[in-house]
Amino acid sequence: MKNIFETAREDDRLSTSIRMVQAGGLAETLRGKGEFTAFFPTNEAFFGFPGEVLDAITDDREKLAGMIMYHVVQGKLTTRELAGMEAIRTLQGDHLDIAGPPAAMRLNDATIIQPDIECTNGMYHIIDRVLLPRAVEARVKRVV
Repeated sequence: MKNIFETAREDDRLSTSIRMVQAGGLAETLRGKGEFTAFFPTNEAFFGFPGEVLDAITDDREKLAGMIMYHVVQGKLTTRELAGMEAIRTLQGDHLDIAGPPAAMRLNDATIIQPDIECTNGMYHIIDRVLLPRAVEARVKRVV
């Protein structure tokens, strides 16, 4: 078994997320100790994103790191454990809203499409949308 970063890097559906993690300087965090739960958007999840917004985020390493940290929480949490919560604090500091049963769980507007991928330093879940902190989402909606 490998760490979160190495395991996710082997999944072709997550290549955009992995590039973002590397560009944002968070690969070492997801390779490191501690227990984390990450939520990785598929490559297709980025297609629905306005290009100018994605460019603005990826051109600013601090914004990019914040967006990535919004996809990671402390602790190793299965969908069954997440189902018992209404919200969870991310490493970025904002909260993700949690709704639905483990088989159809939603985090904000994203649905978990492949749950509970276990790794040496935690686990990850694959989601169908990019998660945005509320402040960024409000700015995006003004742009679009």
